Amino acid sequence: MKPNKNAKEERTQKQKSTEFFKNLLFALVAALLIKSFLIETSRVPTGSMEKTIMVGDFLFVNKFIYGSSSWRNIPFTNVELPYFQLPALADPEKGDIVVFEYPGDRDELHPTEISNYVKRCMAAPGDTIEIKNKVVFINGKEAPIPPHIQYLDPYPTPAGVKDFQIFPKGAPWNKDNYGPYVIPKKGDVIELNTDNIERWRTIIDREFGKRVVKVRGGKITINGKEVNSYTIKKDYYFMMGDNRDDSADSRFWGLVPRDAVVGEALMIYWSWDPSISFSNFFRLLGSVRVN
Repeated sequence: MKPNKNAKEERTQKQKSTEFFKNLLFALVAALLIKSFLIETSRVPTGSMEKTIMVGDFLFVNKFIYGSSSWRNIPFTNVELPYFQLPALADPEKGDIVVFEYPGDRDELHPTEISNYVKRCMAAPGDTIEIKNKVVFINGKEAPIPPHIQYLDPYPTPAGVKDFQIFPKGAPWNKDNYGPYVIPKKGDVIELNTDNIERWRTIIDREFGKRVVKVRGGKITINGKEVNSYTIKKDYYFMMGDNRDDSADSRFWGLVPRDAVVGEALMIYWSWDPSISFSNFFRLLGSVRVN
């Protein structure tokens, strides 16, 4: 008895459909693994790195070099996931253009927005940063000037003029005259007192993942225990934008912990001028650049 031709064709169609969905699933898993552990794409959200990187530029980010990590949160939510990080080939170095998870505003425990920022690493754990009349010094030496750095205001804010939004809280500095400030590193022991606790409160709270610092009756407690010192648990980095006068960066919102570093900006794979309307197609096309 010959097999039914229609039944045979139906089985063949099912096999093709099964094969298609297997291949699709494999491709999705492969893409997810590549994005999670090797190369990620990122869009530049602000103009803080102009003219080095423009608003709206699309970047390839090398995640492997600094040690790829798992997602901290369920995408687009603040729901935390179990976290792990692979061994790194290198740590961020001064001058690297780094993509990192925004840690939040200066006094925030958690950021209100979950997003990646792109800045230049200016100082590493243990370094001392100081800014004098817009000129950056690292460990007492003038830092190399990035090729596309720009200043919108030629006149620096004078030393001694306090910016109340500056990091750390209470510091008598401003964006043009800042420091000296020593970047904390893992294992540093910080002496605490009622005069300096506000400068360290957010860093300590973030290391615990909750509000643990309290000051009552002149006594400082961390997680309910009275203390006069604290041992730093993480390495930190100081990030700045190349567009120095129009950059919200570590001068204002603070330090970036090592485990928030996503990767190094590898290359611009697509860039155009977002201020040009799609109706002006040929001018928009002319603004495209790849670097």
